[in-house]
Amino acid sequence: MVDAAFLALSVLTIGTAIAALEMRSLIYGSIALMGSLGGIAGFFLLLDSPFVAMFQIAVYVGSIAVLILFTVMLVKRELIFQKIEDPKRKFAGIGLMLVLMVGIGSIILDSGLKTIVTDEPAVDYREIGVDFVTYYWPALIAMALILAGAVTGALVLARREDVEDEQRAN
Repeated sequence: MVDAAFLALSVLTIGTAIAALEMRSLIYGSIALMGSLGGIAGFFLLLDSPFVAMFQIAVYVGSIAVLILFTVMLVKRELIFQKIEDPKRKFAGIGLMLVLMVGIGSIILDSGLKTIVTDEPAVDYREIGVDFVTYYWPALIAMALILAGAVTGALVLARREDVEDEQRAN
């Protein structure tokens, strides 16, 4: 069963990573990036590292990808979502959702999570948090500065594009 979960996570992660690179729309590319980062969190769960998996979801999926999404949505003035009237797309979306939910449900039900027994002591998450704050604070500060610089750079580049568009109009 672990092999099936690994295969499903591999397909999800690689597929959404390729989609994030190949999407023309930045919004859909950011959503695909969220899926890819969520797949990586699934790998950490398979490696029996729930703290790192939740950290991955909270920091990367929850914060960085949403930050990218909101930055793109605030900066771009064009119409992001276009309504397409096609009943086939609606049924295809509903069918895809049903297949995905049945697949995830069967993986969870057949995983045997309730029968897992271990002799290992419980993980003390406070110690991990203390280690992050005590030993890894320079890396956390560096990542925060890099993210702030990336968002500032994106805003400057987007502003420069607006100025050039206004100069061309005049």
